[in-house]
Amino acid sequence: MSNSTEAVGAQINPPDNKFTERISHVLSDLGKNGIFIALIAVVTLFAILTDGILLRPQNISNLVVQNGYILVLAIGMVMIIIAGHIDLSVGSVAAFVGACSGVFAVEMGLPWWLSVILSLGIGALVGAWQGFWVAAVGIPAFIVTLAGMLIFRGLALVVLGNANIGSFPTEYRGLGNGFISGVFGETEPDVFTLLVGAVAVVAFVVQQVRTRRGRAKYGQAVEPLVWFIVKLVLIAAVLGWFAWALASYKGIPVTLIILAVLVLVYGVVMNRTVFGRHIYAIGGNRHAAELSGIKTRRVDFWLFVNMGVLAALAGLIFTARLNLAGPKAGTGFELEAISAAFIGGAAVQGGVGTIGGAIIGGLIIGVLNNGMSIMGIGIEWQQAVKGLVLLLAVAFDVYNKRRAGN
Repeated sequence: MSNSTEAVGAQINPPDNKFTERISHVLSDLGKNGIFIALIAVVTLFAILTDGILLRPQNISNLVVQNGYILVLAIGMVMIIIAGHIDLSVGSVAAFVGACSGVFAVEMGLPWWLSVILSLGIGALVGAWQGFWVAAVGIPAFIVTLAGMLIFRGLALVVLGNANIGSFPTEYRGLGNGFISGVFGETEPDVFTLLVGAVAVVAFVVQQVRTRRGRAKYGQAVEPLVWFIVKLVLIAAVLGWFAWALASYKGIPVTLIILAVLVLVYGVVMNRTVFGRHIYAIGGNRHAAELSGIKTRRVDFWLFVNMGVLAALAGLIFTARLNLAGPKAGTGFELEAISAAFIGGAAVQGGVGTIGGAIIGGLIIGVLNNGMSIMGIGIEWQQAVKGLVLLLAVAFDVYNKRRAGN
């Protein structure tokens, strides 16, 4: 009798255990993608509060254009934070480089492309300057970049003569306000944009399927097939809707193309190169990284050079969008970029963070700004809400660290 009971139990328990395991995997996956769910929740909330204005095609396009420079900065900032540093100077560097580009393109009359190249070169030199003090001299990045915030803000005023410079060449302005559409003729919605969206959806699905097969091949845990398909359908639907919104307005913003290239390139750098692994290792445990043979000073130096170039690019995009290089440009950019990185899941202690997370964090900030502006909420309350969101994001990170340590 006991053997019969055990046999029945053996038949019942495995399915129960398997079901529990699947539910656990789904919940774990939701936790890992919590920032994406938070973005959807914020978008849904403001879509309701603004009576759908937030989701209109023109507003979706404006969200990309208006927040492009912050997202560019967030890419470099999350790399800096992963390595255990911080950069407070990016707003001032963006203003300084924007001022220099104004001198090159407007006052000196140089070709727009040469002005862009020279400006990016200046950004690299600025990054090398700050990287030298951090890597070679050993001064904490907080102090170096705080000094840089003052130095380059002052230099921006010197270059501008405390006045504005404009107007820029049409090609230059395309960096911030340009759109690509009508490749296959003027249609409504734009066929080229829809085609690019379809390619993006297919590429995403293929990449996810290949990743799942690779994990299964090497015996790694994979999510249940049904949940995997549900995720693919939902994300593909979001991408398709986004492409339709852009196609219904003016097409693909040039800023979005720049961002897409940066996300792809830096995603590969951080996940599939030795340099990216070294950044994570340094942020996780700098002393252990040094003992393992990683040249931490060299990595730190090139991180700040990279940040200087991205800050320069952000300055160019912002200047092109306004068609103006002004003394107040870049104000608060560093706070927005740092907030995007932390909201996107970067750890305060370093060693944790992703490029995709920083982009989503920046989008959350952008949706908050845009949604509250549509609702007519004052700038004072907008600042308070963003500060609260940042605090909650960091508190959530600290909570997860403590729970993992128990």
